[in-house]
This record gives sequence, structure tokens and C-alpha cells, in this order.
Amino acid sequence: MDIQEEKLKDILKSQREEYQRYLGVLAENFGSQLKLVIESLTGTQEQLVALRQMVARNTEDIIKIQDQLVAIREMAAKNTEDIEIMRMDLHIIKDDLTEKISRADFKIIEKRVDLLEKKFQKA
Repeated sequence: MDIQEEKLKDILKSQREEYQRYLGVLAENFGSQLKLVIESLTGTQEQLVALRQMVARNTEDIIKIQDQLVAIREMAAKNTEDIEIMRMDLHIIKDDLTEKISRADFKIIEKRVDLLEKKFQKA
């Protein structure tokens, strides 16, 4: 039995060493894969930070554009009021022009007034 026990101890020792090497390889492989996952996660976090910064800048730009849009709407409302005032003024001017006489008519009336004045001076 001593020989068999010795043999068994050698076999067990050999298997234990082989198993320890196997566990070492597994641990090393797991460690390297874990490093890859950590590096990937770090890259993803950096991209997330960059995206958050970009969203913050875009939000600021949107707020500025909204403010400009409000100003443009106010200007458009003011322009609409001004156009309405101009339209009313043009209507008044148009009515005034239709009530006035032309230069040719004015010359005819002027001649008639001259003739009447001459008649009254004679009389």
C-alpha cells in the first residue's frame, strides 16, 4: 500500500498543481477581460460626459433662439401696426386727392375768375 499511496500522492500532487495552473490561467484571463470591460466603460463614460456637455450647449442655444424669436415676433407685431397706420394714411390721402382738382381744371377756373374780376371792375 505504501507504493500505491505514494503513487496516489504523486498523482494528486500533479493534479493539484495542474489545477492551480489552470486556476491561475483563468484568473489571468478574467483579469485581462475585466480590464477590457473597464476600459470600454471608461470610454463610454467619456462619451457620455461629452454628450452631456453638447446637450447643455444646445440647450443654451435653444434658449437664445427662443429669445430671438420672441423679439422677432414683437417686431412683426409692431410692423403690422405700422402697416395698418400707413394703410389708413394712404386711404386718407387717396380720398383727399379725389376731392382736389387737377392743374388743368385749376387753370380753367383761374381764367374764369380773371374774366369775372374784369367784368366787376368794368361795372
